[in-house]
Amino acid sequence: MRNGTTSLFAALDVASGKVISATHRRHRHQEFLRFLRTIDGNVPAELDVHLVCDNYGTHKTPAIKTWLLRHPRFHLHLTPTDSSWLNLVERFIAELTTRKLRRSTHRNVAELEADINAWIQAWNDDPKPFVWTKTADQILDTLAGYLQRTNNSEH
Repeated sequence: MRNGTTSLFAALDVASGKVISATHRRHRHQEFLRFLRTIDGNVPAELDVHLVCDNYGTHKTPAIKTWLLRHPRFHLHLTPTDSSWLNLVERFIAELTTRKLRRSTHRNVAELEADINAWIQAWNDDPKPFVWTKTADQILDTLAGYLQRTNNSEH
């Protein structure tokens, strides 16, 4: 999109399928910190929060580490590089992309953000949790085969 971009921060409740989200024009630790506060305000205080995130530098800054130390109910789990498939919120983002964004045009970032927020609101009105269709052993077998092919191609 030539008229700018937005970053979607999304937290998926894997049990219910509901999503907590925020869009920000930048993707720095300040925006991630703001999103952590949003999650904190939306998840009942008696629950622990396990966040599965990619290894993006934004998630590992001293300010984020300090905030997490002050909020011990938050547990950050970083996925290995190129392993976004391990994070079910990525499945949600793929759904948003396929069902809404690829079929839409936006004249500016504000329209894009409004469209994203409306779609997520509609999703949350009737959320559906994602269900893994393969067992852990099937996934690990597939991954092992991929790694074997990749390693063999280097020689």
